[in-house]
Amino acid sequence: MPLTTITPYLFFAGRCEEALNFYRDSLGAEICMIMRFNESPEPTPPGMLQAGFENKIMHSSFQIGGAAVMGSDGCNDQSKFDGFRLALTVDTEAEAHKAFNALATGGTVQMPLVKTFWSPCYGMVTDRFHVGWMVMVPGPLEGQK
Repeated sequence: MPLTTITPYLFFAGRCEEALNFYRDSLGAEICMIMRFNESPEPTPPGMLQAGFENKIMHSSFQIGGAAVMGSDGCNDQSKFDGFRLALTVDTEAEAHKAFNALATGGTVQMPLVKTFWSPCYGMVTDRFHVGWMVMVPGPLEGQK
C-alpha cells in the first residue's frame, strides 16, 4: 500500500464548534478549516439533516501538535463516541498535567495521572464532549535505563 494515513474523524452531535474552541483553548489546537452545511456547493439531500443543523459544521480539520484530526457536527444530535480513545503524548509531566486537567474540566476522570511501568505520567479522561483520551509522557525506550 503506498503512502497511507489514518486520521481520526470525530462527530460531535451538534457541538463541533464548541469542541473546536475548547481544544484550541485547552490543548493549543490550530483550527485549519471549517465548512458549514449551508456553505456546501451541493445541497444536502432532503431529510438528511436534523432540523436546525443547516448552519452546523459539515467538515472541519484541526491540528493538535503534529496530529491531524477532522470533525463534524454530524447530521443530528445522536452521535456517540465508543470503543476508542485518542492517545495524547506530550514531552513533560507538566504538559501532561496541564492537558489532562483541561480535558477533565467538565469531563470524567477514569484514571488519574500516575506513574506506570510504561510511562512516568499516564492517565485516562473523557472530556465534556464524551471523547476519551489517554494522556501520557513517553517512558524510556525498551532496553534503555
